[in-house]
Amino acid sequence: MLRYNFIYELRILLRSRWIQLLSLLLLLLFGFSAFNGKEKVEKRKVDIAAAKQEVLDTDQSMLKLLDSVERGMAVSASPWTIPTSPMAVANYYPRVVAMDPQPMAFVSTGQADIFTHYVKPTATGDDYALNFTEMTSPVQLLFGSFDLAFVIVYLLPLLIIAFSYNVLSSEKESGSLRLLASQPISIRKWVFQKLILRFFWLSVLVVTTLVLVILIVGIQPLEWSKVFGLLGLALSYMLFWFSLAFLVNLYVGSSAKNAVSLLGLWVVFVLLVPSVLNQLAGTLYPMPSRTLMINEMRKRKVEATKRQDEILDNFLRDHPEYAINDSTQTRSFYHNYMASQKVVKEELAPIVNAYETQLKKQQSWSRQLQWTSPAIVVQESLNNLSGTSTADYENYRRQVIAFSESWREHFMSFLYNNTLFKSEDHTNLPQFQYHALGQSGVPKAILILLAMALVLLGLGFAVQGATRQKGILAD
Repeated sequence: MLRYNFIYELRILLRSRWIQLLSLLLLLLFGFSAFNGKEKVEKRKVDIAAAKQEVLDTDQSMLKLLDSVERGMAVSASPWTIPTSPMAVANYYPRVVAMDPQPMAFVSTGQADIFTHYVKPTATGDDYALNFTEMTSPVQLLFGSFDLAFVIVYLLPLLIIAFSYNVLSSEKESGSLRLLASQPISIRKWVFQKLILRFFWLSVLVVTTLVLVILIVGIQPLEWSKVFGLLGLALSYMLFWFSLAFLVNLYVGSSAKNAVSLLGLWVVFVLLVPSVLNQLAGTLYPMPSRTLMINEMRKRKVEATKRQDEILDNFLRDHPEYAINDSTQTRSFYHNYMASQKVVKEELAPIVNAYETQLKKQQSWSRQLQWTSPAIVVQESLNNLSGTSTADYENYRRQVIAFSESWREHFMSFLYNNTLFKSEDHTNLPQFQYHALGQSGVPKAILILLAMALVLLGLGFAVQGATRQKGILAD
């Protein structure tokens, strides 16, 4: 019977031109979204490359200026920008601290349209403990980015609904259901076989189109393990929606009711549940006022400025390696400022930690309940696969803060020992190397989606066969 179902279903799909239409539609959707995602990634790469080239150019100017000063030549530069001063180098010649896009970054924009991809920390600037966003169009944030993740999470379920909402109801409405019921197969198995065959054909189209698009886009380097992870997520997500269609086809009734029910479930799983979870996380773990935190920071900095001399004495007492017993040694503005900044940072640590702790509680609570919506599971997994998740940017932020501290500390010894910066010191400047998390969590997400699909299929087969079959025929 399965063989006849297979041939019959294939003829219906070919006759209705569903396969041709779906092939063209999937190629257009996947192709445009992949191209759009690739363009965003290329723009990020160009911006980072331009920033790095700017650093190379300024370094060349700095070395020429240093060479002229060391030769005793006159230079036409402001005294506070001459690179023999270590603080001039620390503030006017910073390094680029960049988060290089991962090979699969074109799949999902994730948090990339909110957070910056590169910064240039200076010795007297912000250490990026809180300020880590970039200016973004609110319209773009409202509608999101049209990438592969958007197509898979939001649009692919709608195609599945259009492909499977009337598998049983169309037969009943055409009057052929009673004839089919006379065959030696239950209605449940017949519907299950039809949906499995449609799942098979759609899976072939999706896998073929995705692989073709990825090859055309040309990922360098191509990581096939992540490509297989992407395909596994897409297929398991499709299986969930086909399982949901199987349950609705058995329980609901007419084609109109099936379509409305499936669209309602799409709204619940894709739109409503993520929104509710986000609101509940904010209610259960409210964030401290960012404005009050910034005001408190400014207040502490003003107070520290008033007692800079006392702070400097205490700092030198705690760091005897900087307190050289030299009567000719002078202390400038930067000596006081750098010491006070260190004290301010230590005093503000509990406030910043409270903010970050509350944020981690929100994220942890949301992750624990992500299984309530397959859309959340797939979106988070695609973000992790692309290296654009919240965890990836938190990892980058920690690396930025660590590098900012090492950059500042590198020039502290020059400053407090009153040592001039020389040409040979340029090669010893701290350099940044981004280290990606490298954990996608895709296998766990696939298992969650498969478990959801199996539960739905189990509910469908839990219907008492004979009683349900008579009820369907009587409708």
